[in-house]
Amino acid sequence: MSEPVVITKAAYLASAVRRDQYPEEQCPAAAFIGRSNVGKSSLINSLTRIRQLAHVSGKPGKTQTINFYELLMRIDGGEERHPVHLVDLPGYGYAKAARESRNTWAKFIEEYFLHAENLHFVALLLDIRHAPMTSDCKMFDWLVAHDIPVLVIATKADKLGRTARQKQLSLMRRTLGVPDLSILPYSVPKNEGRTELLDVMKEYLLE
Repeated sequence: MSEPVVITKAAYLASAVRRDQYPEEQCPAAAFIGRSNVGKSSLINSLTRIRQLAHVSGKPGKTQTINFYELLMRIDGGEERHPVHLVDLPGYGYAKAARESRNTWAKFIEEYFLHAENLHFVALLLDIRHAPMTSDCKMFDWLVAHDIPVLVIATKADKLGRTARQKQLSLMRRTLGVPDLSILPYSVPKNEGRTELLDVMKEYLLE
């Protein structure tokens, strides 16, 4: 039995810090954002099953541009390949970055959110081991206030046992102010959450 959603191709497309640098091709897009070192690049590589598609660094704050990737997705065993864009945004909240750099990143991230006509949803990545910080809550509230669909992903889920995981998920919901919020746990080493994330991409990007 074939998988409902299969990524048949994933490739780097472009990097940008201004609107005129965005890819000219218009495709449904999903953007990924989170605090520095939350595991965005690792998750993107896990999702696409290409180990070095997004550069993984042990040093926070390395992603300083908006990076666009083109994915081809096949759904429900069909032959058609559907092009979509996956957008990797700079991590926020990196304390050691110069204030000027942080302000610059914030400016072009907000510009992307407000002017990306083909943005269908944002995946907000949070480290499951910690309660959401003020910057996480502000990002979540800003996206909700601007009617941008948000999927909260709890990264590094393999670091906690079942009981601790459920406790942290409840804490995350309370901190974000949405007690019934659906949060997707994701483990890169175990590929846990990958199928569920692909299903969300199918729903928001292809249907």
